[in-house]
Amino acid sequence: MSLMLGLAVLAASILTPADQQQVAAKAAVLIEQRYVDPDTGKRTASMLRRTRWSQAMPGPDFASKLTELLRKETGDGHLAVDFSDKPLDAQSGEAAFAAEEIERYYGAHLNHGVEKIERLDGNIMLLDLRVFPPPAMAGDVIAAAMTLVAQGEALIIDLRRNGGGMETANLVVSYLLPPGTPLSAVYDRPTNRTTPVTTAAWVAGRRFGHDKPLYILTSKRTFSAAEAVAYDLQAAKRAVIVGEVTGGGANPFEYRRIDSHFALSLPEQRSVNPITRTNWQGVGVKPDAPVAADRALETALGLAKAAIKGRSKAASGPRSLP
Repeated sequence: MSLMLGLAVLAASILTPADQQQVAAKAAVLIEQRYVDPDTGKRTASMLRRTRWSQAMPGPDFASKLTELLRKETGDGHLAVDFSDKPLDAQSGEAAFAAEEIERYYGAHLNHGVEKIERLDGNIMLLDLRVFPPPAMAGDVIAAAMTLVAQGEALIIDLRRNGGGMETANLVVSYLLPPGTPLSAVYDRPTNRTTPVTTAAWVAGRRFGHDKPLYILTSKRTFSAAEAVAYDLQAAKRAVIVGEVTGGGANPFEYRRIDSHFALSLPEQRSVNPITRTNWQGVGVKPDAPVAADRALETALGLAKAAIKGRSKAASGPRSLP
């Protein structure tokens, strides 16, 4: 019985060329109407409508092929198509799919992205973050992590394996910059509105502060919200970025239902930094101290120790008599 059911599901997920054309056509409509850059959206939609599919394939394979095609056309690493075995309801499909994806990428099984907290020699704190979870899911976990590292003389935040995430990225920055500091705003194409973003006026626990030495480790894998953290801190001259040029994804996306089994990760927004007036889309965040990713921690440690020593000398320097 279970074998027969498995074969039925497999058969149902095989798409004919006509099926594929229909999915691509529906995706083209969404991209043309909602992709953050209208010209790119129009060009990409036209490309999808011209493309002809000639070979039947399973739904997941077609989703991968379509994603590859879309990213080649746009250069946007956020743009993707996913296949869902579970049917996506027309009313609640987007929300249900998003909830499952959020749990998969940010859930407790990943400790909500907090991989490691370590106190190194010289009271230098190391915080390894792999994702930025939604605040409602794990804002308290991120706040606890930031409270733990607040006692350090210097802080190194390792984002070399961080592919991005959600608004807790801004929460992390709120522990490192003064309250109310402008961060990258968000332009939304469907509403044609730009929403300003600032650091939080209040945060739970202790702040690391806005003057102690701070280093952000990056690699080619650092992407999206992780890049936002590095970019905003670099633009504010608050942190030294150590490592490699990052992946270059500054267009936040929304999940959009294509049909009952396909969903589109569709970049509908653009980050706009208030200092640079631009972002890191397609170019990445360029490090202040460029080194191979596997040497970034060693380099940052050397910089941190030198900075702590310099601060200590300045604090104990000669004082004038009263």
